[in-house]
Amino acid sequence: MATSASDPAAASAAVQSRPLALARLLFVVAAMVFAMVVVGGITRLTESGLSITEWNPISGAIPPLNHADWARAFDLYKATPEYIEINGPAGMTLATFKHIYWWEFAHRLLGRLIGLVFGAGLLWLWIKRAIPRGYGWKVIGLLALGGAQGLLGWYMVMSGLSLRTDVSHFRLSAHLLLALAIMSALIWVALDLRRFASTGEDRPSRLTRPALVTITILFVQLMLGAWVAGLNAGQVAADWPTMQGRFIPEGIDWTRGTFWALTNDPYLIHFMHRWWAWVVVAAMVVFARKVRKQPGARRASIAIHSAFGTQVLLGILTVLSGVAIWLAALHQAVGALLVVSTVWGANLLGQRQS
Repeated sequence: MATSASDPAAASAAVQSRPLALARLLFVVAAMVFAMVVVGGITRLTESGLSITEWNPISGAIPPLNHADWARAFDLYKATPEYIEINGPAGMTLATFKHIYWWEFAHRLLGRLIGLVFGAGLLWLWIKRAIPRGYGWKVIGLLALGGAQGLLGWYMVMSGLSLRTDVSHFRLSAHLLLALAIMSALIWVALDLRRFASTGEDRPSRLTRPALVTITILFVQLMLGAWVAGLNAGQVAADWPTMQGRFIPEGIDWTRGTFWALTNDPYLIHFMHRWWAWVVVAAMVVFARKVRKQPGARRASIAIHSAFGTQVLLGILTVLSGVAIWLAALHQAVGALLVVSTVWGANLLGQRQS
């Protein structure tokens, strides 16, 4: 039955359904990006990232289907420094290779699925004319960033295929931070759209100064965490709060200069990651208190407190466990949830009042 053009209630419902449909799509894609961050962390922790030495965006979606395919993939991996210097002498078998291959394959497949779901979803909403005015360029930009993330991922892998036994920790951090930025932007726009659907007014939130300061402090910690992962720096000390029984650990290499040590030395980077965490905690406490003053923001404030508290505990347990994979993966997952809760709070804090 056709909706009468003179029915204002029906017309209002039709208008509000458009931003809500797009918001739901963006939330789904953000959840998929979160899953990819978690799988990416496990891929790194299991040293699986260099197991696939080729980048074929379309044909690469099909895994090896027979023994000959597996033998070819294994032979390609055998040419990498990681195999020649580490896994080959350790006696890696084809069965062991398959284990790391599947983690990297799952990571890449999830990336392809994200692009497919996002692209197909946007195309459907465009056909249905359900993308609100002013949001087309935003979602196209987010889709383009997703494509750039795929290219950056391959650029990261390339760094470990010739001269290194692992990927560059700088490229690894760029890959992780871009993923978190994309997830944050998806959530931010989705929150704006959900409020648009609820109120009937399109008033996107602005990024306030307190939010920007907090996000910057968190960004530094996330970058340091990625460097710790890329340099295997979490394994240089298994005690807490001291490192090797000292406040400042032994073994920091200052001979190449202070800047090199600050960006490359695993002992110093681990030390900075530990203690910058408390700067993050202080910033989050202040930020969450500001967020809580906003109408209806109590849940966001609780989420922020819960996320950073859990994250600190998981970081300590990860160190004490000698970097157990499941704890380290949880540590990265909760780190991503801390980003989500911070973005939620920042969006609430930046709401424009009518």
